[in-house]
Amino acid sequence: MIRLLPLTGDVTPAIRRLGWDWAVEDACATYLATEAIELSEPQAEELLQAADTLYEMLVQAVPDPIPDDFLQLLGIPTNLWQAVRHSWNDERHWHLYGRFDLASTPEGVKLVEFNADTATSIPETAVVQWASLMAAGRPDDQQQANGLFEGLELQLREWLGLNADLEPNLLLVHLPDSQEDETNCQVIAEAAREAGFATVHVCPVDAMQVSVLGEERGAWAEVAAGEWQRFPFVFKLVPWEILAEEEPELTADLTQLLQSRDLIIANPAYTLLFQSKAMLAWLWQVFPHHPLLAEASMQDLGGHYVRKPLFGREGQSLAEVQDGRVQHAEPGDYDQQPQVRQRWLELPADAQGRRYQAGVFWAGEACALGFRRANGIITNLSEFVPHVVS
Repeated sequence: MIRLLPLTGDVTPAIRRLGWDWAVEDACATYLATEAIELSEPQAEELLQAADTLYEMLVQAVPDPIPDDFLQLLGIPTNLWQAVRHSWNDERHWHLYGRFDLASTPEGVKLVEFNADTATSIPETAVVQWASLMAAGRPDDQQQANGLFEGLELQLREWLGLNADLEPNLLLVHLPDSQEDETNCQVIAEAAREAGFATVHVCPVDAMQVSVLGEERGAWAEVAAGEWQRFPFVFKLVPWEILAEEEPELTADLTQLLQSRDLIIANPAYTLLFQSKAMLAWLWQVFPHHPLLAEASMQDLGGHYVRKPLFGREGQSLAEVQDGRVQHAEPGDYDQQPQVRQRWLELPADAQGRRYQAGVFWAGEACALGFRRANGIITNLSEFVPHVVS
């Protein structure tokens, strides 16, 4: 049973001062919980260690060299194959961070999925849950497993050092009209400044200009009125598969710039291998019955399982199936994608029946915990719940 501590303080003023109004707008009024999950040190350590082990398993599971049939199995768009292979074979293409979604089941911690490419919930995890404890006046001995900002800074510093031949200028781009995505980028931008990047700029992806011609070759952004700057480093909070599908010409140009060392992108294209939920089925083949894995297959399972699209997001297009019958289906934009089947996982619940899923951020190593809760399937609208380690 989940143990909860009340958080009676008002975190809203602190969040607004940070410019994160999206987290407390009317549409998100139920997004931030007024309670914290109480964990023991062994419970927190178990989740962190699980994420580290799972990352090692993911790396080991990728065939080297990467064959075509493996990319096809994972549903990787063909116009990204070159970028995936190129980035996988060159360590300068550095994986900055990702977020493991884990379930603490009666059989132990299990992998739900890995958001390897464009994981969000960075501000909530790094700052909002800490601000929630401070606003509630929790005693100093209440700690959090929360080194996300420091982990991002170290990873950015490493990325910069691996690419010392490039000018230390970083452009962070996000999908247009998403204040939440912009805020995630702003937190990473602050960590990049601490890591030693000389120029750091955040803008929507449609404000970035890319050229593969002559002296204009590279990625550019307008940093001030009429002042354009070239950025050899780009962080994109835009999914690789969306770029491949909706912007094939841009994808081709970015691939060419990667191969010629005019540009380096994080998270790198190979993270799409980990992002694909078909990797759940592949892991089950490579590490059958591993205690951190739930049974998964590209074919229907018997009994109770979840069916989910390979590149679905925010809980969309998920279906709960039992004995061949759909018990519940989430609407979404990914119904036409190939789907993986994963054995149903019993999430821990509180006295009100709300189910909890752990989000464990990995940034070089597992470094931070956060939780989401809901009465049903966990989605992007589920409450974010802070934690304390007693």
